[in-house]
Amino acid sequence: MTDDEIERALFALPLEEPPAGLHARILAATINHPRQMFRTWEIWVIGTLLAVMVWLAVQVFSMPHATDRLVQSAAAGIDQFGGYMASGVGLWALLGLSTAAWISFISLPASRRRTTEH
Repeated sequence: MTDDEIERALFALPLEEPPAGLHARILAATINHPRQMFRTWEIWVIGTLLAVMVWLAVQVFSMPHATDRLVQSAAAGIDQFGGYMASGVGLWALLGLSTAAWISFISLPASRRRTTEH
């Protein structure tokens, strides 16, 4: 069977008419679809922060002296962070993270971008 015969057989097949309003439903589901108010990562961040806040509230209100332990933990974390900064490890880590963040925000002009991609 040749390609021409296959094409003639396909065109000879009886086709059903599409359901009424199919085109409008496709457009409503794709092009005319309303945008979400929040992006997915924003919803995850907000949900995570809310979960942490609820967990901390439960810890504070259900355990005796939980607030004292939270304050002591925060103070110990601040002291440890200060120790890292004094030794230089934290300073170099922050410098590296800051450099990586700033480099990722650099936008090259289109002419330079083309030359670097090739």
